[in-house]
This record gives sequence, C-alpha cells and structure tokens, in this order.
Amino acid sequence: MNYFKGRTAALATMHGKEKVIEPLLKEIGVNIIIPKGLNTDAFGTFTRDIDRAGNQLKAVRTKAHAALALSGLDLAIASEGSFGADPQIPFIQSNFELILLIDTKNNLEIRGHYRSTETNMNGSYVSTIEEARNLAEKCGFPNHGVIVRKSEKSKRHIYKDIVTHADLEQRVMKLLKRLFTRKVYIETDMRAHRNPTRMQNITKATEDLVKNMESLCPQCGTPGFVIVNVKRGVLCGCCGRPTDRPNILVYKCSKCDYSQESPVVDTPASVDAGECEYCNP
Repeated sequence: MNYFKGRTAALATMHGKEKVIEPLLKEIGVNIIIPKGLNTDAFGTFTRDIDRAGNQLKAVRTKAHAALALSGLDLAIASEGSFGADPQIPFIQSNFELILLIDTKNNLEIRGHYRSTETNMNGSYVSTIEEARNLAEKCGFPNHGVIVRKSEKSKRHIYKDIVTHADLEQRVMKLLKRLFTRKVYIETDMRAHRNPTRMQNITKATEDLVKNMESLCPQCGTPGFVIVNVKRGVLCGCCGRPTDRPNILVYKCSKCDYSQESPVVDTPASVDAGECEYCNP
C-alpha cells in the first residue's frame, strides 16, 4: 500500500520553501499547494517582533494544522528552523531544521530534521554606513539578506527585504537621522527566501522526511519506521570497557509500537583509547 502517491499536501510557507521542498515530494508522487491567506509570520518571526508559538515542534505543528484548515486537505507539511549553540560544540552556532508531515486520513505524523553548523547568523550595532556595509558583507549580503532595525530588541522600526546596497544605505541613514539615534542594529535575515544557506539545510531536512516517509514498519507496513533511540557501547581497544561510541540504532513504529534494533553501519569492533573515559578521562 502506498500511503502518499497521488495525494496533495498543503505546504505552510510564505517564504519560498516550496522551491526546495516541492521537487523532493514530487519524486515520491506527492503534489504541493500553498494555501491562500496563510500568514506563517503569525506563529513567530526571526526578528522577534512576534514570539514563536511555543517550542519548535509546537510551532511547526501549529503551522501544519493551519494549512490543513485553510486548504481543506488531509495532508500538510510545515517546517520550522531554530538557531543556537550546537549541542556537541557549544561555542559554535548551529541551525536545526525540523519539517513535519501530518496525515489526518491515516492519523500519521512523520518528521524530518537536519542540524548544521553551516549558518551565517550574525548581528551587531553600527554607527556609520561603512560599518553597515562591512557587517552586511560578513553576513553574505546581498546574496543573503540583512535586516536593519532601531535596536536589537526593538519591535518597531524593523526594515526587511533589503536586497541592494542602496536599500541598505537608505534604511541605515533613515534610522541614524532620528533624534537621539547614534547607532542601529543590523542582523542576518534568517527567513528562507532571503537566506540560501538556510535553504540548503531545509533541503537536507526534507530529504530526511522523504526517507522516513518511505521507511515502512516490517510488521504493519505503516510509513515512519524511524530511529527513536541510539545505544552506545563500542568497546575500547585498550581496556575493553564500553565507550560512548554508538553501535546500535533502535527503530520503532508509531502505529503498532513494533521495534527493531540495527547495528550502526561501519561500526568498528573497538575504538582507540582516546574515546574511552577510563583510558582518557
């Protein structure tokens, strides 16, 4: 049974995500439409003038359900990005992209995700046009967009869709001419259609979603047979104790709860003592 081929999904976006999501879904027979009148900014903005609706998962669910309601369809897709310290390397920023498919016809929820340290997220105060140009160029401008605002936390006087140096200079000067304003804040535009680097990460998350949609439970045949846990314990080649290196992947079906363990591909029989907390505390 093919759960998705020939069906149409409502994609919750107003920032051009269909450019990378639609081709990948079409490869498995899923058509995409964008519901008219859907304002995804209502569920939170990267400029922080509108707070996100709960955590990342809640926000992406809210978007998907809004797309379902507006379209009248029984299949919807939404994505949500977040930025912050990388969990493995805390002093490096990373981008975590989460994409969600909700299928009300079959009562399914399938996720895809991708984390990358490839991000140009940046922001700083500037007091001159020259400083503004230099910061914008560090953000990848004009290929990547920037946002000019009165201050880092201000929810007013926020200028988006700056795509040329002339636009940048005009907006900076407009704010700097305001009474008592000696500096303005410039930050990378993290919206998908203004950030090619982030769009690449959304592509990777969508690839993961498609893979999970095609992963069927061996017992009941339901899509979404995915990794829910990782077991660790590859032995140290020096002392023989288990290390933190992953060696077993645990898959589980959300429909019938069937689970299955699978060895991590190319896992060595043992690892160097440098990965052992006993040999290398």
